[in-house]
Amino acid sequence: MFDKLSFLEQRYDELCGAVSDPEVIADQNKFRQLCKEQSDITPIVEKYREYKAAKQAVEEAREMLGESLDKDFRELVQAEFDEGREKIVLLEDALRILLLPKDPNDDKNVIVEIRGGAGGDEAALFAANLLRMYSMYAETKRWRVEVLNMNATELGGIKEVSFEINGQGAYSRLKYESGVHRVQRIPSTESGGRIHTSTVTVAVLPEVEEVEVDIAANDLRIDVFRAGGPGGQCVNTTDSAVRITHVPTGLVVSCQDEKSQLKNKDKAMKILRSRLYELMQSRQNAEIAEQRKSQVGTGDRSERIRTYNYPQGRVSDHRIGLTIHRLDAVLNGDLDEIIDALNTHYQSEKLKGEL
Repeated sequence: MFDKLSFLEQRYDELCGAVSDPEVIADQNKFRQLCKEQSDITPIVEKYREYKAAKQAVEEAREMLGESLDKDFRELVQAEFDEGREKIVLLEDALRILLLPKDPNDDKNVIVEIRGGAGGDEAALFAANLLRMYSMYAETKRWRVEVLNMNATELGGIKEVSFEINGQGAYSRLKYESGVHRVQRIPSTESGGRIHTSTVTVAVLPEVEEVEVDIAANDLRIDVFRAGGPGGQCVNTTDSAVRITHVPTGLVVSCQDEKSQLKNKDKAMKILRSRLYELMQSRQNAEIAEQRKSQVGTGDRSERIRTYNYPQGRVSDHRIGLTIHRLDAVLNGDLDEIIDALNTHYQSEKLKGEL
C-alpha cells in the first residue's frame, strides 16, 4: 500500500508542474485530462501527507520518552505518543478506503425513476413527496433537475416519473437510493384514522453516453401517439408522444412531456440507454455474485430499503440499522446524514472484501 502511496505522491508533484506548463495549458484536451487526474488523487496525497506527519510526530515522541524527563513533561509526551498512535491507525484505515477502486460511474449525472407501488393513490402521493425530496436535495448541492417524463394523477400524486439530475458526483451520492421506499401514515382519505402502509420504488441510473451503449437502429420499434393527462384529458392535439421499444430486451420507454416529438424521442432514448446500461451491469453482477455474497444492499430495486413513519416522525434505513427522528427535515431534502452513513458502510464492506 505504501509503495503505491509514494508513487501517487510523486505523480501528484509531477502533475502540479505539468498543469502550470504553458504548452500543456495550450492543449486543452491534455490540460483537462491532467487536471482531472490531479483532482482524483489529491485527497489521497493529502491524507498520506497527514499520515507521514503523524508518523514523524510519534517517532519524535518515542525518542523523547527514551530521554531523562521530569514527571509532568513525560506524562505530556506519553499522552502525545498514545494519541499519535491512535491517529495513525485511523489514517491507515482512511487511506485503505481511499485506495479502493473507484466506481467508474461516480462522477456521472443520474436518471432517477420513481413509481408508485402498493397502496394506490396513497402510493402515488408519496411518490410525489419523494420527487420533491430529491429535488430539494439536488438544490442544496446546486445540481440541476429536469423532468424527462411524468404520469400524474388527479389527486396530485405521481404514478411514475423519470427525471435527470445534472451535477458533479450526483451518482456517487444517490446510487444507494435504489430500492423500495415504504411509507406509514394516515391517508387524508382515511376517515377511521388508521395507519396505512404503502410502497414506492426508486431506481437510480447513471446517465449513459451514446458511445457506452451500442443500440442498433433495427433493434428499436418507435411508436408515436397523442399525449394525455389525468383523467384522459388531452394535453395536445398532435402525435408528439413517443414510445420506444427495445426489441431484444423488451424494454419500453415512453415520453410525452414535450410538445415536440423530436425532444420526446431524445429524452426517451436517454432513459433507454441508462436502463440498458443498468441491465448490462446487473448481468455482470450476477456472474460474480458468489464473490459478493458478503455484500448486502446491492441497490436492487426490489429490496425494501427504507421506511418513513409519519406518526413517529422517524426514518429508518433497514440496510444499516440507522434510525433518525427528523422526518420533516429528510423530506425537505436533508439527506446527507443518511447518505454519508450508507457510503461509510459500503466502503467498509468493500474494504473487508479487499483484505
